[in-house]
Amino acid sequence: MNTDQNVLSFFENSFKTHWDRPALSDYNGTTLHYKDVARRIAKMHILFEECGLKKGDKIALCGRNQANWGVIFLAILSYGAVAVPILHEFKPDNVHHIVNHSDSRLLFVGDVVWESLNERAMPGLEAIISLLDFSILHCKKEAIRNSRERLNERFGKRYPKNFRPEHVSYHRDQPEELALINYTSGTTGLSKGVMLPYRSLWSNIVFAQETLPAFDHTCEVVSMLPMAHMYGMMFEFLYEMSVGAHVHFLTRMPTPKIIMDAFAKVKPALIISVPLIIEKIYKKQLQPVLEKTPVKMLLKLPLIDQKIKKKILHTLNAVFGDNFMEVIVGGAAFNHEAEAFFKKIGFRYTVGYGMTECAPIITYEDWEKTPLHSCGKAVSRMELKIDSPNPHNIPGEILVRGDNVLIGYYKNEAATKEAFTDDGWLRTGDVGVMDKNGYLYIRGRCKNMILGASGQNIYPEEIEDIINNKPYIVESLVIEQDGKLTALIYPDYTAAEINGISEQQLEHIIEETRLKLNEDLPKYSQIARVKIYPEEFEKTPKKSIKRFLYT
Repeated sequence: MNTDQNVLSFFENSFKTHWDRPALSDYNGTTLHYKDVARRIAKMHILFEECGLKKGDKIALCGRNQANWGVIFLAILSYGAVAVPILHEFKPDNVHHIVNHSDSRLLFVGDVVWESLNERAMPGLEAIISLLDFSILHCKKEAIRNSRERLNERFGKRYPKNFRPEHVSYHRDQPEELALINYTSGTTGLSKGVMLPYRSLWSNIVFAQETLPAFDHTCEVVSMLPMAHMYGMMFEFLYEMSVGAHVHFLTRMPTPKIIMDAFAKVKPALIISVPLIIEKIYKKQLQPVLEKTPVKMLLKLPLIDQKIKKKILHTLNAVFGDNFMEVIVGGAAFNHEAEAFFKKIGFRYTVGYGMTECAPIITYEDWEKTPLHSCGKAVSRMELKIDSPNPHNIPGEILVRGDNVLIGYYKNEAATKEAFTDDGWLRTGDVGVMDKNGYLYIRGRCKNMILGASGQNIYPEEIEDIINNKPYIVESLVIEQDGKLTALIYPDYTAAEINGISEQQLEHIIEETRLKLNEDLPKYSQIARVKIYPEEFEKTPKKSIKRFLYT
């Protein structure tokens, strides 16, 4: 990495260049221009100074996506402190643990989160500050409270002739310097503090700038992923701020209706999504139409087939605002049937692959080039290999190295050592194959793989992918019990009720589905029994099921 091209210079230059342009908006609420964000950052720097914070000190923030979240995050980095973003969906005990484990001195918190927290459980904090209006919610030092009350006065004294672009001057970060500690949500257990250096942020931002050069200060984006998760933080916020784009935060639970309304109003130039959102559109809006006998027949006639596909594509593009370069899907596996249909009609989507430990990007390819079911090739400044004697045909663990990779896990040398091979490759914990052109195909998680009775490798995600496309099934988990495969299934009770299907009939339909499914599966991966779950499975914020709770 070129040390002259540090991360914070991106934001410093962007503020100066786009001073009067809109930067961060709370959807249907307040808009902050780049000059407003820069001014609030400058005020926070004064507060940090008067709190006695030094470069390298930890500052935590926990709350729903909102403009002030972005302000505080950039204020922390540009001061030279270390950010500790915490997912607002974490339970209170987990938030307490992360604040304490990270040695955070300050906590910025959203109102809803604050209601469930206990300041006495976080004794190391010197102050807790509201993300809503930066008011002091709790503090141990009267000096901090006084500093906050006189902040506007002190800001005025420091910049007596108004705060101007030339006053924007930020910390000069170094490649190996710690930028943030991101605690993983984890589908297999307790969170670990991923230590990400500035080089990993720089490399991700530069990747995005190189990959989408047409995305610039004229573009708009709807932020619907959690900002405390690296996928949303990097590609719905940091990248946008580096080029002067305008980010709209939904500020509330991103239901399909809210998302579609926002797309129609904002008309985003880029859409960052998890598969669940795209799959819901496919399953609820497209699949029922496609399953109708007349449509099935028409899709077999070449000329009419093309007209129907064109009509569906036009409708689908309109749902996403009709102004997007592409939809980038990541964070979890994409359902194969839905993906194949979107590819068939020419929808502008691509599937990327990454992890928190790489801040997050590992592989990507343009939507027009990516083969079906691949998640692209290794991105710039990253290498990838498959730990397998035959990586083209025999799945093995995906290993990566490069500028995006973490330093290690905070205060956890054992986990850090376990994460790397002896020659320095990061173990992703995912299993895949790679074709001769370098395209990666993911098969599942190492920890999820089930060893069949005769030594066959069974990847439950592949079976779940098929089950989840069946009628009256929302989601499933395939686990091993007593040497046999069991499918845990959460049925689509809403669809059953609409169609007048009783609970007993629903169970019969699902059992029939199991028998039909087994006709198409190899004997070693057939489902021996089904267990019905009355509610959906508990998930991480990126919508991966917390499998460890059910095995």
